[in-house]
Amino acid sequence: MPLTDITAHAEAFNADPYPFYAALRSVGPVHRLVIGGDRTWLIVGHDEARQALAHPALSKNWLGSELFANTPVTAAATNMLDSDPPHHTRLRRLVAGEFTSRRVEALRPRVQQVTDELLDAMAAAPDRRADLIRSFAAPLPMTVICELLGVPDLDQERFRYWSGEVVAPLDPANPDPRVMEEMTAYLYELVEAKAADPGEDLLSALIRTRDEEGDQLSPEELIGMAFLLLVAGHETTVNLIGNGVRALLAHPDQLAALRADPDGLIDGAVEEMLRYDGPVQHATYRFARADLEIGGTVIEAGSSVLIGLAAAGRDPARFDEPGPDVFDIRRTGPSHLAFGHGIHFCLGAPLARMEGRIAIRALLERFPDLAEDPDAGPRDWLPGTLMRGVTRLPLRW
Repeated sequence: MPLTDITAHAEAFNADPYPFYAALRSVGPVHRLVIGGDRTWLIVGHDEARQALAHPALSKNWLGSELFANTPVTAAATNMLDSDPPHHTRLRRLVAGEFTSRRVEALRPRVQQVTDELLDAMAAAPDRRADLIRSFAAPLPMTVICELLGVPDLDQERFRYWSGEVVAPLDPANPDPRVMEEMTAYLYELVEAKAADPGEDLLSALIRTRDEEGDQLSPEELIGMAFLLLVAGHETTVNLIGNGVRALLAHPDQLAALRADPDGLIDGAVEEMLRYDGPVQHATYRFARADLEIGGTVIEAGSSVLIGLAAAGRDPARFDEPGPDVFDIRRTGPSHLAFGHGIHFCLGAPLARMEGRIAIRALLERFPDLAEDPDAGPRDWLPGTLMRGVTRLPLRW
């Protein structure tokens, strides 16, 4: 099978990857790919992606992979997302017992309060202009996840930089080598402080939690869990909000419909934002433990595999009405894969959905004539292929 080098078209791909995915999908659902000089497989069909996300022969454990031979092994870098059963099963069970829907729902008033405060600050801008990412989309989920875990307010700016470097480094060819070590060291200190003086936050609860057999998370596992929740719980929601607002502003009819009936349409609107232009383009790497066949293609043992969540969301075989490239907040029918599928389905999906619904609705209510700033210049897209979004989104009202 011929190799496709996405990074050879990086600028065009970052601006709009969907034509690339469509061209690949027209040939077949599984492709050999080059990203940043590394060879991997990319799955672009919806049904094939769903199959791969739950395939037992695809491992999430990157230790020993040639692809990450130079990646330092820290406690933060070895977390639940990068583990397989039975280790993953044990970690997920211990965490799920504390990361409950009740705990998430209890955050609703605070999410609304933080949202209102950030919008108040935006509304006070004398020129009626603001960068949505810096002013709203980034600080909202960062504040929420930091408060959920019990991270001091003064450290949030540092975490914003760290998490950004992890998922979309400013220079993909030369990411900051200090980030993982600095983040791990900070989280070690935070876990020790919580153990000595626990609070009502999630991290303190995870330190205390034990199952019926007395099992509990080790200090290293706590650090990995805190890292995963901080990074995944922040960067994804930033781009859910940013991409969602861009989609609405680009489709005035859908924006008008949502403004007219927010109670009835906000839930569906957020789901369509996740399908149409979600924050995560592909799941993190999986590794074939044995030869396997997906979509009529044999993937050899030892190969790395990327599962295209964004590509799956535009598959016409799955989303045929009113068409995969149509943004329709009233869409019904099959669900998307933006939060994954199988044992690694996103634990934070309920929190992300709640934040997205509150944020989008409040923003539209506060600014009835919101529009992109025509003087802002060209868009700055996030580098790399993992996250989908913009580094800034200048708006006016």
